[in-house]
Amino acid sequence: MSKLLLLSSAATIMFANPAFAQDAAPQNDDYHDQPSEEIVVTAPFSQDASKRLAGTTILTGEDLTREIRTTIGDTLSKQPGVSSTSFGPNASRPVLRGFQGERVRILTDGIGSIDVSNTSVDHAVIINPLTADRIEILRGPSALLFGSSAAGGVVNVLSSRIPRKVPDEVIHVSALGTYGSAAKERSGTASIDVPLASKLVLHFDGSYAKTGDLRTGGNLLSEPLRAQALASPDEEIQALASLKGKLFNSAAKTWEVAGGAAYIDDNGTIGFSVSHYDSLYGVPVRFSLDPAIEAEEVRLDVKQTRADLRAEVNTRGGFLDKIKLRAGYASYKHNEIDDTGAIGTTFLNDSIEARLELVQTEKNGWKGASGFQMSIRDFNVIGDEAFVPKNTTKQYGVFTLQEFNIGNVKLEGGARLEHTTLNADPSETIGNPAYNRTFNALSGSLGASYAITQDVRLGLNASYTERAPSAEELFANGPHAGTQAFEIGNPDFKKEIGKGLEATLNGRGNGYSFGASLYYTKFKNYIYETQTGDIEDDLPVFQFNQASATYYGFEVEGSVKLATIGSFTLNADALADMVRARVKSIGPVPRIPPLRVLGGMELQSDTVQARIEAEWTDNQSRVIGFETPTKGFTLVNASLSFKPFGKNNGTSILVSANNIFDVEARRHASFLKDFAPLSGRDFRVTAKIAF
Repeated sequence: MSKLLLLSSAATIMFANPAFAQDAAPQNDDYHDQPSEEIVVTAPFSQDASKRLAGTTILTGEDLTREIRTTIGDTLSKQPGVSSTSFGPNASRPVLRGFQGERVRILTDGIGSIDVSNTSVDHAVIINPLTADRIEILRGPSALLFGSSAAGGVVNVLSSRIPRKVPDEVIHVSALGTYGSAAKERSGTASIDVPLASKLVLHFDGSYAKTGDLRTGGNLLSEPLRAQALASPDEEIQALASLKGKLFNSAAKTWEVAGGAAYIDDNGTIGFSVSHYDSLYGVPVRFSLDPAIEAEEVRLDVKQTRADLRAEVNTRGGFLDKIKLRAGYASYKHNEIDDTGAIGTTFLNDSIEARLELVQTEKNGWKGASGFQMSIRDFNVIGDEAFVPKNTTKQYGVFTLQEFNIGNVKLEGGARLEHTTLNADPSETIGNPAYNRTFNALSGSLGASYAITQDVRLGLNASYTERAPSAEELFANGPHAGTQAFEIGNPDFKKEIGKGLEATLNGRGNGYSFGASLYYTKFKNYIYETQTGDIEDDLPVFQFNQASATYYGFEVEGSVKLATIGSFTLNADALADMVRARVKSIGPVPRIPPLRVLGGMELQSDTVQARIEAEWTDNQSRVIGFETPTKGFTLVNASLSFKPFGKNNGTSILVSANNIFDVEARRHASFLKDFAPLSGRDFRVTAKIAF
């Protein structure tokens, strides 16, 4: 039987002949109980990714090792339909199909990252990719299980922090270390799992990363801004046009420690973990072309202490097969420090999130799961640049996902009802009375797929989503040093409503595979942020607005086995993605990624994997007022990994060269793209051990 596996960093889920499966083993032994990568771990019940109704990306094993960076956005930026906010090298969130912020849920083992990364693009996601064993991206009906705010999709980062299995060894050790030349990155992580008895496992892990200022390719300022600088009568402004090389104020130092334990039995598991995250990183300078305005150099000092619980009971019979509980609490704080060392603003966020899932026993091709989810978030900003008032968000949701398999036809439906309340403290509201907003949001999805042949499946999925505005979209009204912008919300916003269709076609055969998706979504009361042209407190004003909007686009990918040379297999793969988005009567939605094509060739054996790839990104000239066009670019990368002690040994060494020709590249989805290009030429060495 053919197995589903991830062929390369450039593939979503590819359907392949076993001859392709040179790197099917996940990075961490905790997933060895999964039959293969065809099973979607994020789903509440067993789901074959080859039969899902929407695109699914699974990144694990050597592919994850090759792509891993210090931020989740940069780690995933080569996946189909994925770009990144690229707010410098330290704060980069994934952008899925042009959606970012509130429309993409970023999870750790099924619940939120519990930080303030959705509040602003300069705030880092408090999920450390260095400790990840597996990363999954889900779209379609399954995404509704995790919140109505997942219009773009769900990113779930899975680790072994709460153990899932009892190690066979007396002690299980794994470690990974990386050096990257572009930012003089020195990063590493190590974990230890110790079985104290046949059913009890202790876990410890720690990580450390330190980088200098990132060396970029080409000029720091984009071409339109260089022209403006050269036209200035001020010599200091003119000098900005010639800035190249290092990205000022982009260095970082991050460390994390964690401990966990789990009791694991045939009838179920229960475990917990406690972690502490600490990071100090700089926000790249947004240079002002007005000599009267001085650019700020802001650093963020971030700390989070978090506790997590996971439990599962196998009922084994009757209507229910499993009962799952997942909960987390975190206390988060970060200070925004100016170039004098003074704390200008402090962000505080205490949150709890929990979800209960009831998984049905499969009967006659019918399986499903239903559950309850709650989250409570207390958010406060203190200081001269407190751009949002103290506020509390409470959200409660019930959901269900049902799947029916009838011969060659598969039906899948999901629904979610959410109740959200947002309260702004009257003593803290900036120039406004207290606000109490309440929203009831109903979302649903229904889809079907048909097996045209044994190996080719056609699918169609329809969705209806309602999303309550966030506290930042409602209550923002003030200067924000991190983004170097004056941000204004609207407390009278209505629910955002989206109606979408997606068609998919997936196929596989002897030595080849392909997948394609075409999607269209129409929004009512769509919330977007755009620059107004006004200046407040020496900062450009960005205003949240609401209007009708449409999104449409495609993702297509394929792979083929070209030849077998002795013990080596030569494969080729390619992907292309594009999204178009427009606000009715206004113009293009800001910061939408342009057309992109990525192709690669890979030579694989049991112990060696060599890859060369090129990523071509088109110009983006579809822009709204005060947004500059972005010039296209081509990046060429190469990598070589090998297992010096054989395929069954956990030790591997990977060397790679990224942006080999040192080109100037900017992601249009970035708020800072005119001031902060991507990394220049970067040589990386990564070593991984496990025993």
